[in-house]
Amino acid sequence: MPQVRRSAPGAGGPPPYDEPPLPPDLSPRGTVPRQQASQGYDDYDDGYNTGQVYGRGNGGPGGGDHGPGGPGGRGPRPVRPKNWKRRITIGLVTLIVLLLAVGIGTYFWADSKLRREVDLSKVEDRPSGGKGTNYLIVGSDSREGMSDADKKKLHTGSADGRRTDSMILLHVGENGNTMVSLPRDSWVTIPAFTGSESGNRIPQSQNKLNASYSSEGPGLLVRTIEYNTGLKIDHYAEIGFDGFANLVDGVGGVEIDIPQDMKDKKSGNDLKKGKQTLNGQQALAFVRQRYGLAGGDLDRTKNQQKFLSALANKAASPSTIMNPFKLYPTMGAGLDNLVVDKDMSLWDVKDMFFAMKSVSGGDGKQMNMPISNPGLATSKGSAVQWDMAKVKQLMGELKNDDKVTVSSN
Repeated sequence: MPQVRRSAPGAGGPPPYDEPPLPPDLSPRGTVPRQQASQGYDDYDDGYNTGQVYGRGNGGPGGGDHGPGGPGGRGPRPVRPKNWKRRITIGLVTLIVLLLAVGIGTYFWADSKLRREVDLSKVEDRPSGGKGTNYLIVGSDSREGMSDADKKKLHTGSADGRRTDSMILLHVGENGNTMVSLPRDSWVTIPAFTGSESGNRIPQSQNKLNASYSSEGPGLLVRTIEYNTGLKIDHYAEIGFDGFANLVDGVGGVEIDIPQDMKDKKSGNDLKKGKQTLNGQQALAFVRQRYGLAGGDLDRTKNQQKFLSALANKAASPSTIMNPFKLYPTMGAGLDNLVVDKDMSLWDVKDMFFAMKSVSGGDGKQMNMPISNPGLATSKGSAVQWDMAKVKQLMGELKNDDKVTVSSN
């Protein structure tokens, strides 16, 4: 049969729809038919695709069928393959955006909880800075916000105001981190200063280190430590009784090796020797006990360092950081009760905790301030006298960020 050529629209020939249809049995020489020109309708489907050949044998096992619809029926539309790469990309982008939103929200929430109440810029006659970063970490006996039941439970008493129960100098540097405990009964020079309430100039005096905090708070404490050591304090962090206990409970307790049987009515401590996990109440009693220890306040400072390092190790562990049910209670309990200087950021708090953690892991040194006389008789009672030759060497090593070679004894 002669082939009928179709004319393009507008070429003067008959319109394509006047062409007589081919019988179902015949094939135009077994070739693939030319697709009809688009009439401007994107959704038009003539039932054919470039993968079909007209003629017998194309419809399936039965022979002349042209598709599942029977003779003359249309074949199935091609199934567009799923673009898994695109779906995975969209999913990853969504997850990253979500994590960023949660992370940024958490940062601003936590940063807003820091109590930036100490202005180190008001400290007088400060020494020049050195290498590394120096934190002064203070544990106070502040009972702020505690009920009578809490005070009784934690054996804190009901004294007004706040005093220092512990003072630790933490140096963070490239040659390992160093924690140096400053006994609160250290006999030091309290330099002249301007009273925060009266505005009067108060003359220089000799007294125990914790007297500087009792009289004028963190500002004079920092001034006194800088005056007697020559080391500049970059950041200040302080936590009270209740905040400390809540922080320990927030991380689910802290495991520590108790060096000896300990019992003390004043602190409420009653622990047996050996490894055990302490809750907030037990931990507070442990770090506060000074009576009944062979070395008195010097042994207490060692216990305080030991426990703070273990606490930091637990708080900065993956089991806490990666678990929101532990992370948020821990951050809430710790930051609500943490008093810091005005320039201390949340990142500085993080660096401080991780530095204490590294010391507990062996990457650093824990020590007391070198002592020459632990029972110095003074007008204020028995005090602790520093070994000034060793103190000068130690502070020089910290200021220059050299490896610490000085020992406590």
